[in-house]
Amino acid sequence: MAVPNSEIRSDQLTLLNQIYTTLQSIQQDYRHLSAAVETITGRVNILAGVKQVQDVAQDQNPVSNGNSGYLPLHSKGRETSKSPTQAPVSPNLIVSETMHKEHPDPLPARRSSTTSRIILTTYPGQSGIDPLAMTWGHTDPMQRGPVVVSRTQSTIRRRNAIGAHGGSYSIYHALAVASKNLDVGHKPDFTNTEPAANIGPFPQWADAKKIVSMDPLGHLSPWLFKDIIHEKNIDIRPTIAITKAHMKLPELEQSVHRGRIVPDGKICLNETGELAVTKFAVEPVWYLPGVAERFGIEEGVLRRSLFENTGGSFPELITRGDIKLFLPPIGGLTVYCFGDPAKMSDPNVRLALRVHDECKFLSQAVSNKN
Repeated sequence: MAVPNSEIRSDQLTLLNQIYTTLQSIQQDYRHLSAAVETITGRVNILAGVKQVQDVAQDQNPVSNGNSGYLPLHSKGRETSKSPTQAPVSPNLIVSETMHKEHPDPLPARRSSTTSRIILTTYPGQSGIDPLAMTWGHTDPMQRGPVVVSRTQSTIRRRNAIGAHGGSYSIYHALAVASKNLDVGHKPDFTNTEPAANIGPFPQWADAKKIVSMDPLGHLSPWLFKDIIHEKNIDIRPTIAITKAHMKLPELEQSVHRGRIVPDGKICLNETGELAVTKFAVEPVWYLPGVAERFGIEEGVLRRSLFENTGGSFPELITRGDIKLFLPPIGGLTVYCFGDPAKMSDPNVRLALRVHDECKFLSQAVSNKN
């Protein structure tokens, strides 16, 4: 008896569905296997890198002693030691990364000095680590020392600060280096970039407790420490930029049009209400002991919270208790001065201040906390 074509087609469809389901299962198993292989490969690379550095460290420095003061990077949970000032000294954690591309690069190759070896963290007492001395609040700039945070090859072992220059713009610097539009060892040229106004020094610059969130010498760093830059080949950059500018504020422009403000040619330049200003752009530089004291917490608690709540981005907050400065990747502040900046600190001169809403809220929050 002949089998109807409809039953044949139904059997074929059932078989095809079974084959399709089996292929989907195989594909899913393959994805899981690939993920497991990548995880194992990453761990092998880390272990290989750690062993390599341990061998080098033992050859160069058989006995190494030092106290990091905080929880080591590889620890999990809370501290295992009763003393919070003792932590094991370990060598660099170096990741050997294998770079590959799925598609050819359509752009011509650009010069870059990046390598496949990444230094995740360093430790006090480690071979080669020799941070420039930093005594925050010292009267003598040379005794206080410069803020050194660059990770260039000639500077990375001399750093006395954690983080990166540029605040929130440090991410764009990383993008430029990764895309090979900027060499990782690039050093800026500070010719003709001197501050447009002379500020300070003031007595509070020499008090470690007065200023804890910015470097009061930040606008002078390339010139104060030029000998260190040239003789020791250390990358030292400013954290404050001071320049002259022209700007317009809608409310003042309206005041000129209504005759409430008469242009004087010095501050209010013309009938359009254009203003002459001195602009101060300030990157954050946190003196961690001072910040912790302001908020009534322990420095170790602050460091751990910063480390954990930045996704572990800065392991040296934990491993380098000897480094007290942190340049967080956050926005800085901008000051626009109308008139002579030298008179900002003169108690006999009235000061006009225009505060943004969010700045007012922040200042109130800090004031209430203190």
